[in-house]
Amino acid sequence: MSGDGAPKAITRPLDFLDQRVGLAKLGKHLRKVFPDHWSFLLGEIALYTFIILILTGIFLTLWYKPSMQEVIYNGSYPLLRGQSVSEAYASTIDISFDVRGGLLMRQIHHWSANVFAAAILVHMLRNFFTGAFRKPREINWIIGSLLLQLALIEGFTGYSLPDDLLSGTGLRFVEGLLLSIPIVGTYITFFIFGGEYPGDDLISRLYPVHILLLPGLLLALITIHLALIVYHKHTQLPGPGRTNTNVVGAPLMPIYMAKSGGYFFLTFGVMVAMGAILQVNPVWIYGPYHPNQIGAGTQPDWYLGWVEGGLRIMPNWETRVAGITVSWNVFIPGFGWLLLLALILGIYPFIERWITGDDREHHVLDRARNQPTRTALGVAAISVFGLLWIGGGNDIIATTFHLAIEDITVFIRVAIFVVPVIVFMVTKRICIGMQRRDRETLIHGVESGAVVRLPSGEFIEVHKKLSPDDAYLLSSHERTAPLEVPARTDKEGRERPGWRKLRLRARISRFWVGDDAQKPTLQEYESAHEHGRGHGEIEAEEPDRTKEL
Repeated sequence: MSGDGAPKAITRPLDFLDQRVGLAKLGKHLRKVFPDHWSFLLGEIALYTFIILILTGIFLTLWYKPSMQEVIYNGSYPLLRGQSVSEAYASTIDISFDVRGGLLMRQIHHWSANVFAAAILVHMLRNFFTGAFRKPREINWIIGSLLLQLALIEGFTGYSLPDDLLSGTGLRFVEGLLLSIPIVGTYITFFIFGGEYPGDDLISRLYPVHILLLPGLLLALITIHLALIVYHKHTQLPGPGRTNTNVVGAPLMPIYMAKSGGYFFLTFGVMVAMGAILQVNPVWIYGPYHPNQIGAGTQPDWYLGWVEGGLRIMPNWETRVAGITVSWNVFIPGFGWLLLLALILGIYPFIERWITGDDREHHVLDRARNQPTRTALGVAAISVFGLLWIGGGNDIIATTFHLAIEDITVFIRVAIFVVPVIVFMVTKRICIGMQRRDRETLIHGVESGAVVRLPSGEFIEVHKKLSPDDAYLLSSHERTAPLEVPARTDKEGRERPGWRKLRLRARISRFWVGDDAQKPTLQEYESAHEHGRGHGEIEAEEPDRTKEL
């Protein structure tokens, strides 16, 4: 750095930092360009709620006591005075009623945890439907899936710390899951709980996991995630001037930082408003946990409701092997769903790349309609989770609508196999229909609603030409074609190595893109505009009203 024309009090510190941390090089990242679209804010909501969780969590740790030691409650909540409760529960009640701003902080923390998990989920759905997971962002997609899994675990550990009747029921639920692990389930349960359930050590063990281990892992993964975004540059939605070699948007400094800072305070304000006016987790109503009690209508937070739904609809399948009972009815929905979710999320980018044979880098995103099979798979998966959520609340639904809980369970057992197939087919047909409409719009233009009569006596509807921006948007995606099946034998009559695998891949590829409605070629577009009948060749000015139908 040069000090010409600038005071040494400024240049010397800058030179010092530049020589030791490369300040001038770091400054280049301040000009990084970010696209301007609302959907990119979903990831920011996750980041900002994580910051809010850390700030409110620090406040709560000052008064919370992670102990299951029994004490007599003598606080300000009259309905609990004189009762024997754990120190964890007593401190939670004290935070709610005796610490100034404690209840507000508890509720902000709880709502932020819910929004944090929701923001990650919706952000990943946006990435999935737009193809943001494709090369070179597969690693970032895997990191995102790990963040989602850790957010679920972190939410559950925090949900369990108050040691109230609701959280204790959830812990009993987890104990059943752990016991269902073949052979080692009992040993794992005794290790975690410190003996027979509920033990005396669980809260003190969950506490450092919740405030140190999991936040540390989340912070590390978020840092890597953001670093990879900077390294790969930001994806962008298709539009005029946007290509795989540029990013159209606002620079980080000063424009995007100003917007981002304002958005953080807006998010913080919404979380404070929710914490102030929307009651959540009123542990004083649930009461302290006792192993011989359970709350009627107990429900977990939304992000784990689908796991409980799987447990409730699972048939009573058990197997005895060498004197050991394996409870498939608990193990499969309890751990199977979580493992299946992690596996599918982790390997999906590589599966799609193998099916399509596309190994190129992608920095411009897809419109969901232009990937009908992928979009249909995603919506079908959402329908599965929706059914599982319904299953997790089958008792509430039964009592609310006066239905038999057995009928609801049987319905969901059947629907879990039927509904996703129907949803897949309907969604794919809708996407293909939208593709065909885009194709017709590109070829014929936009219907103007004006019908005119030609000198020859023919009546036609005048079509307006698309604007260049609209035409670019509808035609910016690439044409797709299924992979071709190579000949089974080579010139010497020998079977090609891996031919059966190639044939399978080609068949899957045909299923994947074979029904897509392709955008028109240049020849098709020019041919459609040559005859000049309603394709914008006739001026779309005010027609003679005497010639209208």
